[in-house]
Amino acid sequence: MTEQRYKLTTGPEGYLAPAAALMGVVSPNAGYALSGGDIVPEAEALAIVAEKLASAKTPAVCPGPLLMWQWSDDVSPKAAAVRAMAEACGAKILPMPDYRAKSPRINPEIEINPNHPGLTIQHNNIDVCLFVGMHLHFANMALRLIRGATNCYTIALSDTAAIDEAILSIRDIDAVKIEIITKRIKELIK
Repeated sequence: MTEQRYKLTTGPEGYLAPAAALMGVVSPNAGYALSGGDIVPEAEALAIVAEKLASAKTPAVCPGPLLMWQWSDDVSPKAAAVRAMAEACGAKILPMPDYRAKSPRINPEIEINPNHPGLTIQHNNIDVCLFVGMHLHFANMALRLIRGATNCYTIALSDTAAIDEAILSIRDIDAVKIEIITKRIKELIK
């Protein structure tokens, strides 16, 4: 009997989806990305991001604290590139300055910062959600909750390592790579 490789897909996958790392998903080296748990060339992943955002019914871009706070010189150009990308595909921008899950429930209509990603995605009927500027240690749990409870296609653009719990994740993201995605979105939407 051959062992079948675990494939990350949109959910809902159950109350608590299995941790991708425990299922054999490993973070790729520079120049590569994760797509469904498989390592793919970065250029291929950039094209997939553009295709997913361009074809989404209700896309959303969720900037996290690493993009929202001016903590380094490269944040402003990256934030401007993210805004242009969101505008190109008509995505809602849902800031998530704190995306740690709250228990047992929150009401996203009355919270100052609707920060439970799964509830925010369900409340807004988001089918493709791109996260950028997230802390890796919180992103994994948030993305795992989303995969377990929603049918949203999650994309994570990370400053350092790829985030294994996203359906698609690109590491070492910068303004230039985001501009590549935006250009491709515009070509697809024409």
